[in-house]
Amino acid sequence: MIAAESRLLREAIGVKIYADRAPTIARQILTDLLVVAWVYAAIRMALWVHDLVQKLAIPGQKLEGAGTGMADNLDSISGTIDRVPVVGDDLTSPFEKAADAARSLADAGQQQQDLVDNLALALSLGLLVFPLGIVLLVWLPLRVRWMRRAGAAAALRSAPAGRDLLALRALANQPLRKLTRIDPDVAEAWRRGDDSTVDALAGLELRALGLRART
Repeated sequence: MIAAESRLLREAIGVKIYADRAPTIARQILTDLLVVAWVYAAIRMALWVHDLVQKLAIPGQKLEGAGTGMADNLDSISGTIDRVPVVGDDLTSPFEKAADAARSLADAGQQQQDLVDNLALALSLGLLVFPLGIVLLVWLPLRVRWMRRAGAAAALRSAPAGRDLLALRALANQPLRKLTRIDPDVAEAWRRGDDSTVDALAGLELRALGLRART
């Protein structure tokens, strides 16, 4: 009997998104909306921090622009002086060195921007680790577990042997105080196949998952 019921359970396993009973489905929808709002707020906060840190790159941008502009002007002057006969080569050397120094300033500005970019990315991702970790490691596994259990129970309640298996699951999963309310010796009543006890146990398991006893 147990083997047949286990096989039936494996065949019946599916998923169900939301419960049937109003209090449970309202709680699930509210929780899902709060999770969506939590994720949205976390992403918005991370983007805000990213944009805020990116402002630190403005001095680097100005330094890069100034260095590049200065280097271009000095190269232009050097090219003009280089065309002067006889002394052109000697006069261009200081301008070329100054242009190289200006390009070094531009490179320093670019490096500062790269550093700020990396810092902004690291901080924004760091801010997402905790909120998304809670969703992925806590809420999502619990949600998926309920979906699979509820899907299996919903399929079993309309199956020929589903009532017996739901009753067995209730005996294994439900608190003892709830079981004894059905019958002080509920396990013995279930073993005898008492219809009222089996129905009560099956209903208890379904209600615990927020499902109706009948489809």
